[in-house]
Amino acid sequence: MHRAVSVKPMKNYIILVKFDNGEERVYNCFPLINDSLFFKISDIEFFRTVHVDDMGVVCWDDSTDINPDILYEESEPVSDFSFAIA
Repeated sequence: MHRAVSVKPMKNYIILVKFDNGEERVYNCFPLINDSLFFKISDIEFFRTVHVDDMGVVCWDDSTDINPDILYEESEPVSDFSFAIA
């Protein structure tokens, strides 16, 4: 099982996630906006409340979360992603 150790919200509903294996990966949350479980993240201020809980799960303040294994599998390594991290 993968665990997130940190997460940083980026532009355009992208999150930068560091995993317990030291790998940094990029996940695009934009497709989730139309899912009724994730509708609150369409509010950019709410989206920016993303954090990692004590179990290594990426989540938001309303307890919405993304399974870390799914997050890892569906994300891209930073080196493969075409955007500036800064």
